[in-house]
Amino acid sequence: MIRSFNLYDFMKEKFISTILSSTGADSISGRETIQQLWSGYGMIERIRLDGAAVNSIIVKHVHWPTVNDHSRGWNTDLSHERKVRSYQVETAWYAQWSAQCGEACRVPHCLALDTDGEEFLLVLEDLDAAGYSGRRRRISEAELNACLIWLAHFHATFMGAAPAGLWETGTYWHLETRPDELHVLSKEDPELCRAAAAIDRRLNESPYQTLVHGDAKLANFCFSPDGTKVAAVDFQYIGGGCGMKDLAYFLGSCLAERECECREAELLDIYFEALRNALDSSVDIAAVERDWRALYPVAWTDFHRFIKGWSPGHWKINDYSERLARRVMAELG
Repeated sequence: MIRSFNLYDFMKEKFISTILSSTGADSISGRETIQQLWSGYGMIERIRLDGAAVNSIIVKHVHWPTVNDHSRGWNTDLSHERKVRSYQVETAWYAQWSAQCGEACRVPHCLALDTDGEEFLLVLEDLDAAGYSGRRRRISEAELNACLIWLAHFHATFMGAAPAGLWETGTYWHLETRPDELHVLSKEDPELCRAAAAIDRRLNESPYQTLVHGDAKLANFCFSPDGTKVAAVDFQYIGGGCGMKDLAYFLGSCLAERECECREAELLDIYFEALRNALDSSVDIAAVERDWRALYPVAWTDFHRFIKGWSPGHWKINDYSERLARRVMAELG
């Protein structure tokens, strides 16, 4: 039964069948658009169900735009290829990896995956209904701690994993995938541009590689009402790497420059305490901590390298980032 709207106006019959069969629903009774995907590559929607064990699910429906509309003008074949690959990676993540995440690094359960030509469909648990309805623009101390603990448990869960089916090197700003931004950087900051390969190599040569979320910003975390529990979404750029990439990027996404600088040691302590509690006893925990603490400013500088080429006037380009970058470059020689 179809109520008040035509399902086939917004989704192919094949995908509607996938939603119904994977949830056991009799019908779809409504839909709510949550957000458009970056550059017009589809939609994330909440689908209301009749006759299922759950009242709603989330679908991520990916299809290529007829016009590539990037907010900062990065409309290139390479950009398109990177986005296509990102959705293939996210599908692989939910198909092969996500079930390994426990409650300490909660992610939405995947109910079904489907493709049709150049379209992708991900049918996911509705985290709002599961008790993670909070979205934040500003973060409380409880929420900050919850995210640090989530990241530590996530990195511990996948310590030493070979990223089969995922990005070989995770994060959306990875040097190898960003030659256009590096070209801009060569004019904005030639010294940092020359150091980019050494920065990337230093991170990749860490003996303690894990999976990194790759886009662990505040907007991709969903909170319980009291802020003590958190789940993460959006795994398009998950892949291999040093966990400090996620940590540096996350803190820069939710704290002001002065907080990032003044609270650096304190916040690293919280993360590493959680990592010690989460890692298997067979791992040399002290060695991981020594290596990764030293790599935190390198990871910060790696993202700074990207943002300075991607958007030279961006608000994240600040004195703290510049000082860290100059220190890292001096140490790398």
